[in-house]
Amino acid sequence: MRLILICIALSGALVSPALAHTGVGQTNSFASGVAHPLNGLDHILAMVAVGLWAVLAGGRAIWVWPMAFVGTMLAGFAAATLGLQMPYVEPAIWSSIIILGLFVALAIKAPVWLGAAMTGLFAFFHGHVHGTEVVSGSLIPYATGFALATTGLLAAGIWLGLFAERSIGTLALRAMGGLTVLGGIALIAG
Repeated sequence: MRLILICIALSGALVSPALAHTGVGQTNSFASGVAHPLNGLDHILAMVAVGLWAVLAGGRAIWVWPMAFVGTMLAGFAAATLGLQMPYVEPAIWSSIIILGLFVALAIKAPVWLGAAMTGLFAFFHGHVHGTEVVSGSLIPYATGFALATTGLLAAGIWLGLFAERSIGTLALRAMGGLTVLGGIALIAG
C-alpha cells in the first residue's frame, strides 16, 4: 500500500498542466465515439495498462477491473454532461498513465476491490473529459462508441498481457509497464 501511495505522489510531481485533449473533433456520432479513444495515445496507454495490470493480478481482477473502468468512465461522462465541474482532469489523465504503468512495471499487487477502485477513479476522469468535449449531438451514440472502443482497448491489454506472460513470462509484462511509464512521460514532455 505504501508503494502505491509513493507511485501516486511521484506521478503527481511529474505531471504538467499540458492538455491531453486538444482538437478533439466531432463528438456527435457513434463513429466519432469509437474513433476518439483509438486516436489518442493517452487513452491507448492507460487502457492497455489496466488490462496488463489485471493479468498480473489474475483471477477475478481480469474481468472486474476492466468492467469497473468502463462503468465508472460512463459515470464520469454523465457527470460532465450534467454540468459537474472537476479540477485537475488533465493531470489526472496523465497521472493515470504513469501510475498504471508503474503498477505493472513494479508488479504491484492489490486486492480486487482496491484495483477496481483505483482503475475506477482514473476512469472517472477519462469519462469526464469525454463529457466536457461534447458540444452538440447525440450523447448516447457517442458514449456507446467510446465505451465500445475502450472495452476493445482493455481487451487488447488483457490479450497482450496473457500472450506475453505465457510466451515470455511476467518480466515481459513488467517491461511493458515500464514502456507505458516512459510513454506517459513523453506525452507530458511533448
